[in-house]
Amino acid sequence: MTIKLHCFGESGNAYKAALALELSGLDWEPVFVDFFNGGTKTPEFLALNSMGEAPVMEDGDIVLSQSAVIQDYVSSKSGKLGGRSAEERRQILRWQFWDNHKLSSPAGMTRFLMNFLPEDKRPAEVIAFTQARLKTAYMVLNNELADREYLVGERLSIADLSCCGYLYYPEPFGFERADWPHIDAWLERIAATPGWKHPYDLMPGSPADRA
Repeated sequence: MTIKLHCFGESGNAYKAALALELSGLDWEPVFVDFFNGGTKTPEFLALNSMGEAPVMEDGDIVLSQSAVIQDYVSSKSGKLGGRSAEERRQILRWQFWDNHKLSSPAGMTRFLMNFLPEDKRPAEVIAFTQARLKTAYMVLNNELADREYLVGERLSIADLSCCGYLYYPEPFGFERADWPHIDAWLERIAATPGWKHPYDLMPGSPADRA
């Protein structure tokens, strides 16, 4: 049975789930969510996810939301991208929780405020505050990758796929890969993984589609 992922290309959180599915080798297909026209607030979507957020995964009778939960499910089902021990699994969870609070949350907000709001409605002080928070997160991630190729163990895992989620997007939000050489090299390694795709190639929906 083909797994369905309700998603849209602009969403870094949806990209985390989609990339895990793509690299796992499981049979899946994207289902476009028209987020910018209220697609996550329809009765049909809310019946899938009462939180009103994408992504949502359907695998038969199993319906899951939240990208980290979907990634864990994909890893468990495929036997790929997970930890090789209980300690590695705890470390993966550690990075997923950190990413959600310290990296992806402010990155997603900053990118939205800087690119998807009308220029005259972009709150400069809020953007400056979130960019400062992001700089701290980039420092943590860059330092961690100074002497290792991946965040947990010696191979790619869903910890990496969580933390890279927003960092491939081309829209400006205060992240310049050249400023963070260890992150830059890590992103190159991930992108060299067979099956890797850019978010706008992996999922339907991009700013160009709405232009």
